[in-house]
Amino acid sequence: MDDDSPYNRWEQRTEIPLFLASLLFLAAYAARVLAVSMPSFWKDVCLYTMVALWLLFAVDYAVRWRLVGGRLLRFARTHFLHTVVVVLPLLRPLRIVPLYDVIQRRQGQPRVSLHARVIAYASLATLLLGFAGALAVFQAERGAPGASMRTFGDAVWWAAATLTTVGYGDITPVTTRGRSIAIAMMAGGLALLGAVTGSFSSWLLQIFSRESDKRPPES
Repeated sequence: MDDDSPYNRWEQRTEIPLFLASLLFLAAYAARVLAVSMPSFWKDVCLYTMVALWLLFAVDYAVRWRLVGGRLLRFARTHFLHTVVVVLPLLRPLRIVPLYDVIQRRQGQPRVSLHARVIAYASLATLLLGFAGALAVFQAERGAPGASMRTFGDAVWWAAATLTTVGYGDITPVTTRGRSIAIAMMAGGLALLGAVTGSFSSWLLQIFSRESDKRPPES
């Protein structure tokens, strides 16, 4: 797609504000889940904020679809990440990669290597996914019969064990919703861990290759 196309111009203008809106959405959701003793007025404020921001994300999705044209199902397949973050707005902060690309278009060429960017993206995405997943599973498991996840600290511990594929098994979700979230986080953890491991391995191989090239040939 042309860099000066209407789609790219829309993305450059909206990506940063929408990323900030996604952080506000995550903060409002966290407040509703964690602030149990918060007055009902403020809980309603958080809820209305989340609904308004979700509508904003939906409008952005509709505008992108109209700019690209074609059938909605085709757009949903070719722009999978956009579709996911509209259906699951808690994952909207994971669009940190397109955000970085937008910033680089304004400032020039990237200042760090591709391997460093992949590791940074994956690390930040892991933190955001872990925090969002811990919130979602804690909300689903809190108060459930037989639940071993009693505090948000338990949820964070479980999220860390799940994303790193350690899986101690001391804390496990017991609800259908909690287990569905667990499956999604397992898949996300494998993908992110693979991205970091692969990029780091490639970086090491490049360093070893350069060192080998610098060595003088044996006589």
